[in-house]
Amino acid sequence: MTTARTPATTRPTGPAGPEATPTRSRRALDWRLRFAGLSLIWGFSFLLIKVGTDGYAPFQVTLGRLVFGTAVLAAAMAVKRERLPRGARTWGHLAVAALLLNALPFSLFAYSELTIPSTLAGICNATSPLWGMALSLVALSEDRPTRLRVAGLGIGFLGVLTVLGAWQGFAGLDATGTALALLASLSYPVGWIYVRRTLAGAGHSHLSLTGAQLLLATLQLAVVTPLSTSLPTGFAPGPLLAIAALGALGTGLAVLIQYGLVDEVGPTTAQMVTYFIPVVATAAGVALLGESLAWSTPVGAVIVLAGAALTQARPRARD
Repeated sequence: MTTARTPATTRPTGPAGPEATPTRSRRALDWRLRFAGLSLIWGFSFLLIKVGTDGYAPFQVTLGRLVFGTAVLAAAMAVKRERLPRGARTWGHLAVAALLLNALPFSLFAYSELTIPSTLAGICNATSPLWGMALSLVALSEDRPTRLRVAGLGIGFLGVLTVLGAWQGFAGLDATGTALALLASLSYPVGWIYVRRTLAGAGHSHLSLTGAQLLLATLQLAVVTPLSTSLPTGFAPGPLLAIAALGALGTGLAVLIQYGLVDEVGPTTAQMVTYFIPVVATAAGVALLGESLAWSTPVGAVIVLAGAALTQARPRARD
């Protein structure tokens, strides 16, 4: 979760993190196909987390995810002959970014899906732009509130209450799992704001910073996992394949695709992938995992996405 140039002049888009000013280069594969592929990869990530936790502990799922994701980024860096960034200050800030943008939210989502459906986790992820809007009004002086964006914030959280069935007293809802998923979605914008404040003008490529960030997140989980979980009692090939796909595709390849999109079509278009993720996650959970779906879930999700879209609206420049 980094930027297309440096983690400086960015704002968030989906699970991959902040984005930067595009350079508008052309790619061999049409950007619409890559956009659709990215939506599918990130949407299916919540299903893969659910499958992974069927055979392994949540921290083990996250560690495996980071190992495979880091391997993809390391391969890309080797092909492009990129080097890891230098400087203790940069690495220190990247360690915090790795915690907030990778290790913590990935682990929280894995723990949340022990008790809630993957569909609900995917919808909770869609609240990240809402949290980001609320936090940026306080933490980022360049993000001034407008009536439209404040209205979007209110509409979005109304959608959250609809998804959770607030009028029924949240009956049948696992409060702990849902809270963990919402905290995971909150961790992303906190990390984005931290990156914008601390790594502006770092002078390294986005690939170099991303690779270092994922490496640090992997090391963090490599320390935490043995202390909090025991070794698996058996080998579960299906969940292991899900973890491998989650890391290699949902964490490694997806980041590379995202930055290619930002580079070609710009951050505004690229960030629209955020609004397709819960749709794919819901369809995958219902069709492939047989998860139940109350009417309030898709209706609330539409309200959440509408509110999130309004919070990203920018005032028109005056002539």
